[in-house]
Amino acid sequence: MMDAPIEVSGSVAANPLRVYEAFLDPQAHAEMTGAPATTAEDGGFTAWGGYISGRTQHVVPGKKIVQAWRTTDFPQDAPDSILEVHLEPCVGGTRVTFRHRDIPSGQGPNYARGWVEHYLDPMVEWFGAL
Repeated sequence: MMDAPIEVSGSVAANPLRVYEAFLDPQAHAEMTGAPATTAEDGGFTAWGGYISGRTQHVVPGKKIVQAWRTTDFPQDAPDSILEVHLEPCVGGTRVTFRHRDIPSGQGPNYARGWVEHYLDPMVEWFGAL
């Protein structure tokens, strides 16, 4: 059983391409979120010191990132969830929307909070608020 999909959004004071590049660059990602991140040439990645892992499946530079995504809290036999990061220009910057689906049952509320507390809020601080 899977939890309902999550969608959370916020706006940051940077253009979409800059947000896209920072999200995928391990050094910028770590500076932005305050937690270690890695990437591999095959699209594999980790974040938060290995708590999050997955593979980038599809990108549209400056517009969209799609990743197979999981945490160490996922049951071992659970499939990866799917994370879509949508980047849309808005007045003064970028509207960032995290759409997250196929989350193991009972874990959705934690990830919904996490996208705000560990990503959107730090991104606003790092890039600047609108």
